[in-house]
Amino acid sequence: MKRQCIKVPKKKGETVRRILLELEILDNSVKIGSDEAFLYLPLSREPAPDELENFPEEIEFIEFDFKLQEKKPVPENLLGFSPAYEVIGDIALLEDPELDKQKASRIADALLQTQPNIKTVLKPLTPVTGEFRVREFEVIAGEMRTETIHREYGCRYKVDLARAYFTPRLSTERSRILSWIKEGDTVVDMFAGVGPYSILIAKSKKPSKVLAIDKNPDAVYYLRENIILNSAKNIEAVEGDAREEAKKFAGSADHVIMNLPHSASEFLDSAVLLTKSGGIIHYYGITPEDDLFESSIELVRKAAEKAGRKIEVLDKRVVRSYAPHQYNICIEARIV
Repeated sequence: MKRQCIKVPKKKGETVRRILLELEILDNSVKIGSDEAFLYLPLSREPAPDELENFPEEIEFIEFDFKLQEKKPVPENLLGFSPAYEVIGDIALLEDPELDKQKASRIADALLQTQPNIKTVLKPLTPVTGEFRVREFEVIAGEMRTETIHREYGCRYKVDLARAYFTPRLSTERSRILSWIKEGDTVVDMFAGVGPYSILIAKSKKPSKVLAIDKNPDAVYYLRENIILNSAKNIEAVEGDAREEAKKFAGSADHVIMNLPHSASEFLDSAVLLTKSGGIIHYYGITPEDDLFESSIELVRKAAEKAGRKIEVLDKRVVRSYAPHQYNICIEARIV
């Protein structure tokens, strides 16, 4: 079966395999190929340009005829249906808070039996609530903890899910935002959490500075842990209200990231204050399908006009479906 792969000398094979695992782009559906001199490591996608610097020079991208891996049991085989869950590090998070205890326990047992990377199964007891955007969980099976380390695009994020919000579902979006950043830019992440946007950007070595702000002291604790864990440079973690911090750093930002979709509109005045002339606001919202963008663009425009400034909409996109007839959207607007 033909697959895109990395051809690498055997002496460098383990190094490249580990990099691919960190980036989560090693295709495990087929067996790694080899001959006398080389390994052929199958890819689920090609590395992004910013990821290529992690690899040794000896690699080559080619196609190779791989053999399929023998299929391992999956939860569906044991349950008779596909359970809804997401994996954060080595924790599986069940998506349906209405599951009764018996069904949740069945799903948890199936996950632990078929997914050796999963060590804990959690069920949410509450939605994401409060100014710190956290929720309560129950451990259904496995190790009694809510802390884990999640790997994404070569970064590691330590997080306690009961103390700080984190979702792996925005990994592609975080990489997309990175593509907007140019060398020497100053980036302000107004609602940084444990750092998935800020640290990815800082590790790219593009920006001169990343300012990562969050009001949740637990999130900032893990943010600082993750800065060390990832050896990220040119990044400052700030515990505080984004409105107040904006006054200290007014006019400094080439990019302002506003990933707080339910209430980012309340902080638009501060985002405009932060943004230098020609800087870009990355604004996130939750909108209905019959008004995906226009109302949000108008909110950004009014905030800019209040400060005597104008906007130029550079891009607008649906990030993901959020609920029936509701979408998580992003608007890129230049402030002039």
